[in-house]
Amino acid sequence: MVKDTRNTDTTTTVDVGAVVRRYLERLVAHDWEAMAACLAEDVVRVGPFGDTYTPRDTYVAFLTELMPALPGYSMRIDRVLRSGRTVLVELTEIVDIGGSPLETPEALVFEVDPADRIAHITIYIQRLGEIPAMP
Repeated sequence: MVKDTRNTDTTTTVDVGAVVRRYLERLVAHDWEAMAACLAEDVVRVGPFGDTYTPRDTYVAFLTELMPALPGYSMRIDRVLRSGRTVLVELTEIVDIGGSPLETPEALVFEVDPADRIAHITIYIQRLGEIPAMP
């Protein structure tokens, strides 16, 4: 289930946020064909640890293996911001770990190409938990 709790899109002539929302919805639904249709053939995905997947087929293969393995996976979209062809999505991913939901807040930055397909994705994760001691 994808729940969009706050949408603060700015005005552009094309709703580039729509392709991003569709990509996220199809990802959660495990509708790989529709999800892949949202991506440019030469999409580049840079993960929170610098892990990079490109082109589209390699990235989709990664997701089709990863997503079904995440127990109780769901996503909540907290905010969508748009500037030109750049879309920033604040979201929370939830996975069941040992019978309890683990929530991970994230920010994803999407670049949408002129053909209205996602060309670049960068993922940032907020680390929750104990704050390390400062020297």
